[in-house]
Amino acid sequence: MRSLISLILNIVWLVTAGWVLFLGYVLAGVVACLLIVTIPFGLASFRIANFVLWPFGREVVDVGPPTGLSTIGNVIWFLVAGLWLAVGHVVTAVAQAATIIGLPLAWANLKLIPVTCFPFGKQVVSSSNARARMVPVARV
Repeated sequence: MRSLISLILNIVWLVTAGWVLFLGYVLAGVVACLLIVTIPFGLASFRIANFVLWPFGREVVDVGPPTGLSTIGNVIWFLVAGLWLAVGHVVTAVAQAATIIGLPLAWANLKLIPVTCFPFGKQVVSSSNARARMVPVARV
């Protein structure tokens, strides 16, 4: 039953915001992959794009304590792309919140902002695996 609900929510999500956010992340990833030193940022963007396209039934968890490199990467990411992608989440959340059906989707959209701003040191896992680890960061 839970997977059926996740499927329905994912389909509605895809139509209302998922594809737009996905394109934003893919664009950021392509631009980041233009230089060799920024390829890790591009890969992080593609990883989030995959999550944003079909988020329900998956969660973002911490992979461990933050390292110096992940902290530096998160600061650079936030200044270059994270802030702008977070604005995209807010705009789509406002549009989704215009209807009663869209309210849960808007709330889920807002819960994605932390991983949008600071993706390094995070991993996307299925919800059942995240429950087993018991370290959820952004459950959608």
